[in-house]
Amino acid sequence: MIIETLPVGNLEANCYIIGCEETGQAAVVDPGDEAGRILDRLAKGGLKVAAVVLTHGHADHIGAVGELKKATGAPVMIHAQDGEMLTNPARNLSAWLGEQLSFKPADRLLEDGDTIQVGTVTLEVIHTPGHTPGGICLRAGKDLFTGDTLFARSIGRSDFPGGSHTTLIKSIKSKLLALPEDTKIYPGHGPTSTIGEEKRHNPFL
Repeated sequence: MIIETLPVGNLEANCYIIGCEETGQAAVVDPGDEAGRILDRLAKGGLKVAAVVLTHGHADHIGAVGELKKATGAPVMIHAQDGEMLTNPARNLSAWLGEQLSFKPADRLLEDGDTIQVGTVTLEVIHTPGHTPGGICLRAGKDLFTGDTLFARSIGRSDFPGGSHTTLIKSIKSKLLALPEDTKIYPGHGPTSTIGEEKRHNPFL
């Protein structure tokens, strides 16, 4: 499996390209900005986008969705409870940033336990509400893409509309910390870590 990390936009949200080495298919996770840079990286790797997957609907994670969709035709996927955030600037917080981000509705609304096939790579959807109602993580074997749910030594904010600290902690402890300790986490911002490291050293947990 190919994993490429591109911090994009003013808030340096991590956009991930997850590629299948056998088929050349790829998923783009959280294209928050800089569509040209993302497309260039895909082209250099000879990868064809099979899915655009959003861990949640905040502006810094969805900003380049429209351009990616136009350029690749790939289906856009988001959890059902965050679906409106693609079409409503007030919900995706872009209005707070002086923008008006609004895109077409998602091609696929995800639910907990769903799988997304990218060539031979299977991404399992883990619903982890708390940062947003429809926040998800994506698991591919021992790699876990955590969006803004869990960071290295930190957790996602819960003070935005729809957020809940209690729900976020419950999601992390019941669904993520139950995974093998050597599971590597790829968060929505900042460096990578592992489940074991966060169990032992994350001050919020």
